[in-house]
Amino acid sequence: MKKRQTKGNSRFLKNLYWMGVLVYFIYLLYSWLFQVPSGREIGQNLVAYLLTMGKILPCSFILIGLFEVWIPREIVEPHLGYQGGIRGYILAIVLAGTMAGGLLVALPVSSALYHKGARLSVIFTFLGASAVVRIPMTLFEVSFLGVEFTAVRWLVSVPLIIISSLFLEKYLSKEKFGIK
Repeated sequence: MKKRQTKGNSRFLKNLYWMGVLVYFIYLLYSWLFQVPSGREIGQNLVAYLLTMGKILPCSFILIGLFEVWIPREIVEPHLGYQGGIRGYILAIVLAGTMAGGLLVALPVSSALYHKGARLSVIFTFLGASAVVRIPMTLFEVSFLGVEFTAVRWLVSVPLIIISSLFLEKYLSKEKFGIK
């Protein structure tokens, strides 16, 4: 009986999701036809975002595919796995900081790293760092807010990312979490 309720609930959520998507696109069409400024701006932002994704994602998927094929697990696991220690976190932060594309690219890269034997907390550190310590974002921040602010933000953010990653790993390993 419980499985049946879960299946029905899942179907309801899926239908609700698609209804929301339909309402969104109907609003975009209505805005385009009747010159509603906010809806037109939303539509323009959607197109711009889709074009940006269309430029970044194919290249990143090709590189991730090459990473999957060319880099053996034996290379990734000692550096980013349980044997890597603090060096694994530093490598994850450096990789995230130098990577272009933000979270659009970081999510598939993190999946590839996980399947190559990277520790779950290193993956979470990589994801957190890719949102916080990217070099282009840091240069922009320094130019507007100053070096002192950026240094303090890094000194606070990076340890918090690592600590929260360790807590997440501990919790998820207790719950028998795994990525397919």
